Amino acid sequence: MSSDKMLTRIGGLLRQAESTDNPHEADAFLAAAQRLATTASVDLAIARSHTASRERRATPVQRLVTIGEAGKKGLRTYAQLFLAIAGANDVQCDITSTSTVVYAYGFADDIDVCEALYSSLLVQMVRASDTYLRSGTYRNETTLRTVVERRGNRQVRTRVRRPIAPVTARLNFQSAFAARIGARLAETKQDTERDAEVSSPGTALVLRDKQLELRDFYSTTSEARGSWRGNRTPTARSADAQRAGDRAGREARLGNAPELPSAPRTLER
Repeated sequence: MSSDKMLTRIGGLLRQAESTDNPHEADAFLAAAQRLATTASVDLAIARSHTASRERRATPVQRLVTIGEAGKKGLRTYAQLFLAIAGANDVQCDITSTSTVVYAYGFADDIDVCEALYSSLLVQMVRASDTYLRSGTYRNETTLRTVVERRGNRQVRTRVRRPIAPVTARLNFQSAFAARIGARLAETKQDTERDAEVSSPGTALVLRDKQLELRDFYSTTSEARGSWRGNRTPTARSADAQRAGDRAGREARLGNAPELPSAPRTLER
C-alpha cells in the first residue's frame, strides 16, 4: 500500500474514533488506527530488506516539527505528548530547551503518522483539560509552598498550605494525559509486532535492522547535547488533576496522532 493510501486509511479510522460518543467504540477505532500504522511500518521494513537494487531504498530523514512559538505557555506538555506518540512509532527526537521545536528522526512514513496523530490528540488534550479546569474540583486540594518573610534584618522561610493554582492543575492534567497516551500506543505497538512475528517469522529481525539503521542515522546527524528536562513531573502536584488527566488519556480517541521517545536530548543550536 502506498504512503498516501495508508495515511488515508488511518485518517478514516481516526475520524470515526473522533465522531463516536461511545468510549468503547472510540477505543476500538483508536487501536485499529495504531495497529494499521504499526503494521504499515512492519511491511515497509520488510520491503526495505528485499528492495531490488534497481529501486531507490528508503532511508531515515530528519524533520522539523514546530510545537509552538517561543514564550507560549504550556509547550512542555505539548512536546511531551508528541514525544510519547513518537516513541510508539519508531521515531527518535531531539528538542529545543524552550520546547518550541522537535527534531524528529525516522522514516518519512513513520513521521507522517506521528504528525497526524499529534494534531488530533493535542486538540483532545487541550479540550479535556479546559473542561476539567471549569469543573473546579482541583480547588479542593492544597499544596505546600515556601513563603519568605523579612523579620528585622533576617529572612524567615516557612512552609504554608496554599490552594492549587489553575496552571498547576493544567500541567498535571496534561502531563498525565500524555503519559497515558504513550502507554496505550506502546501496548498496541507491542501486540501488533508480536502478531506480525507469528504470521511472518523473521519480522523481528527486520525490525531490529530498521532500528539499527535509525540509530546510526541519529548518531551521525543529531547535534543535541544534554538532556531535556521538560518530561519531569511538575514540582507542585495535584493528585486530582493527575487522575483526571490519566482518565482522559484512557478515553481519548486516537484521531490523527502518534508517540514519543523516553529520553530525548536538548538541542543547543
